[in-house]
Amino acid sequence: MTQRFRTSRRALAAAAATAALTLTLAACGSDSGSGHGSGMDHSATPSPSASDDGMASMPGMEPVSAGNGLAAAKDGYKMVSTAATVPAGKASAYRFAITGPDGKPVTGFAVDQTKRMHFYAIRSDLTGFQHLHPTMAADGTWSAPLATLQPGTWRLYASFVPDGGAGKGKDFVLSRTVKVSGMAMPDPLPKASGTATVDGYTVTVKGDPMAGMAHQLTATVTKDGKPVTDLQPYLDTYAHLTAFHQGDLAFAHLHPETEVDGDHGGPALSFHAQFPQSGNWRMFLQFQTGGRLHTASLTLRVG
Repeated sequence: MTQRFRTSRRALAAAAATAALTLTLAACGSDSGSGHGSGMDHSATPSPSASDDGMASMPGMEPVSAGNGLAAAKDGYKMVSTAATVPAGKASAYRFAITGPDGKPVTGFAVDQTKRMHFYAIRSDLTGFQHLHPTMAADGTWSAPLATLQPGTWRLYASFVPDGGAGKGKDFVLSRTVKVSGMAMPDPLPKASGTATVDGYTVTVKGDPMAGMAHQLTATVTKDGKPVTDLQPYLDTYAHLTAFHQGDLAFAHLHPETEVDGDHGGPALSFHAQFPQSGNWRMFLQFQTGGRLHTASLTLRVG
């Protein structure tokens, strides 16, 4: 992990300290998954806005505070899309662009964790997690290949670092909402638990995080009661951790401090974590073994 990466990510976490966040984890064995036990739970509770950021209310562009991933625009950069709905029952491509302070589509993005754009989808009940890497056309239009979405309200996040202009080198997380038609069936949020299982692996998270303070979390991966030591690098790290607030779907992106050294990571991974508010957080931990990506999720209670 590069020093710039650590610094920028901690700066993002610090900026998010003004937002109300909560977060929890369930288990899923792929980027898309299905059902509560797999990290693809589905519910229809609308995600409330945090506060007004001065933007006009438009479909998919609710007025919310910047700095927590809930704003569609920040510091002159804006996530724009003509899509306010996504079809139900089938995979689809979500197209969007990032415009800069000059109003033109941005086409220069820095590589961050091996990708120029990270894209996330989550339903309003914190189910259906997807982590994708869209492709960009020459005109700056990105296309994210969404797996099937269940009915309800979804929030879609774009995480990027401009490679030029006023925002060069700065981390941004912008988001919009979309509707998926049909009868949404809410799933209750699982209770807080320090353990999750996925694909035969057990992930145990330990730590006593307190809101507004930096703490260390340790995630340990075992299989059949034995320590796992063959974790492979995934996006330049041994584990990728994404968190969402239970009430408003605010976004937090945490990464392990463990250095990558070949295909023998684990069993313990240390994370620098800073949660701006107490409550439940829904966290999704992604790791790779034998060329297969696993996604575990569990509920973490922050005091």
